[in-house]
Amino acid sequence: MSLSILRFLAALAAGTIFAFGLVLSGMTNPVKVKGFLNAAGLIDEAYFGSWNPSLIFVMCGALLVTLPAFLLLPRMKKPWLDSVFNLPTRTDIDKNLIIGAVLFGLGWGLAGYCPGPALAALLLGGQGVLCFVVMMLLGMWSAKKFLR
Repeated sequence: MSLSILRFLAALAAGTIFAFGLVLSGMTNPVKVKGFLNAAGLIDEAYFGSWNPSLIFVMCGALLVTLPAFLLLPRMKKPWLDSVFNLPTRTDIDKNLIIGAVLFGLGWGLAGYCPGPALAALLLGGQGVLCFVVMMLLGMWSAKKFLR
């Protein structure tokens, strides 16, 4: 089997497992995500609504997968399906990073979606997620066109 087909199959498998995990964990449910982001519910549940801590387990699960991989990374000479590791090298904090982080946080807090869960939820249907994905893609296009 050719290397390009193996790369495609590996990406397809990783994306499918990731999407399944997002759906299974409830990350595609904006009400659950907003409940997790509702830290004010810890102070006054009667006024702000309740805080939903269940997504902490999703984050812990992600760490259980990621940390061993990053511990093994220095021991590997090269990745399985590429000639070199393509890891980010920038460490500076600039205006575009801050603007992007603020926009991401606002979108996540207001809509209850971030890009990965939104794309997985798109498969489940619904007008709200379709509107979010269209606006997200428009925002990505705008950022690429006007901020570089």
